[in-house]
Amino acid sequence: MAKTSTSTPRSSNVGSSSSSPMVKLAEDHLFTILLLLPVDSLVSFAMTCKRFRSLTTSDTLWESICRREWGSTSVDAFKSSINTSKNQQLPWLRLYKQVSQLDSFSCHKLPDPDSELMLPTPRASHSLNFVSDCLVLFGGGSEGGRDLDDTWVAYIGNDFQRMLKWQKVNSGIPSGRFGHTCVVIGDNLVVFGGINDHGMRQNDTWVGQVVICENLGITLSWRLLDVRSVAPPPRGAHAACCIDKRTMVIHGGIGLYGLRLGDTWILEVPENFCSGTWRELVAHPSPPPRSGHTLTCIEGTGTVLFGGRGLGYDVLHDVWLLQASEDQLKWVQMFYNLQDIPEGVSLPRVGHSATLILGGRLLIYGGEDSQRHRKGDFWVFDASKIPSIKEQSTPSNSMGLQANMWRRLKAKGYKPNCRSFHRACADHSGRRLYVFGGMVDSLLHPAEASELRFDGELFLVKLELETGSVRC
Repeated sequence: MAKTSTSTPRSSNVGSSSSSPMVKLAEDHLFTILLLLPVDSLVSFAMTCKRFRSLTTSDTLWESICRREWGSTSVDAFKSSINTSKNQQLPWLRLYKQVSQLDSFSCHKLPDPDSELMLPTPRASHSLNFVSDCLVLFGGGSEGGRDLDDTWVAYIGNDFQRMLKWQKVNSGIPSGRFGHTCVVIGDNLVVFGGINDHGMRQNDTWVGQVVICENLGITLSWRLLDVRSVAPPPRGAHAACCIDKRTMVIHGGIGLYGLRLGDTWILEVPENFCSGTWRELVAHPSPPPRSGHTLTCIEGTGTVLFGGRGLGYDVLHDVWLLQASEDQLKWVQMFYNLQDIPEGVSLPRVGHSATLILGGRLLIYGGEDSQRHRKGDFWVFDASKIPSIKEQSTPSNSMGLQANMWRRLKAKGYKPNCRSFHRACADHSGRRLYVFGGMVDSLLHPAEASELRFDGELFLVKLELETGSVRC
């Protein structure tokens, strides 16, 4: 041992047979250890010797890292959505770097199909979801303050579709509404609340299920969920998301007499969706009352609340995180300074969309400011930079770190109109985002904030990734 240590430099001796016992570990044991390390530590580990460098750059390891940080559902959907031969291995390290360093994407207008086919009418404050490989559009408000009770379905599948065939589903229920929420829980849609064209707020809960039949086409059936005697107060313009396979959370909105709400409610449903149980989550601190905000769940991180319009009619930019701590759900505010973010002055907004995309990040698009000027910018919120709960307890020390969670993205290709109160949803891979409708500037008086028109455009936001010989 002494002879070896004097004749061989210490840095190169790591890979010799007489070096640290760690080098003698079997490859599968080393692999298990590496999967427990953060990415920065993997980079340092790769610099020690050739064997470790080879192991830490293997496609197998980085596919597992992507599964760890993006979720297995996104990775499996991503793999099935690109055309590769059965034996071709994707360059997962390169893909990880591209997604982590994402600074642009492409927009594509989805051309209208044959003019003889029916299309959804222009609307805002509707719902748009991706479930059972289909886009499902329900309700919304239209010209004259009318609500819509129609449901539209378009099959997407795994392929990139430039031509969509919308099919109108005539179910008659739920009743017409706008400002409702609709989330995907498993293979089901769950609708809560909303406002009808008489201004009445509602607090009913509906379950919808899409069925694809070869002969009958696409059907969607709705039924009222039995929640017994306990339900959140009626509201519209609230926010909601699914936080696990059987649980939904809602927050805020506009209640009776136009009062903005700041309460949080949890809906739990059994496996057969025959009934549901609502309970209010009382936590301190908690987000102040608001409407037109967003809730988005990020696997392994928690539920992110962003923006909206507060009690003083001001448009907000605060970020709150709903996390499980000691078997209880807890709200934690993410403190940051707008001046620390390039172009951060434009971040406050209401009526935007916030959608989970590939890589565990939120893509925030559109909305409007306090003067009702509509926005067309795209921002990414990087949840991987969220500090631990212990670090969050000292906001003054984490201000700079949390400002780094924000980055404005560049849009290439088609330039959609600025809009607010549109809806967006991503496919299972999180690589393709579909956006429909909203309120846009008037064609006659585009500078007038009060001159609004409802939009019926559908466009696609696509993350462009290079996978060697495959561009996807």
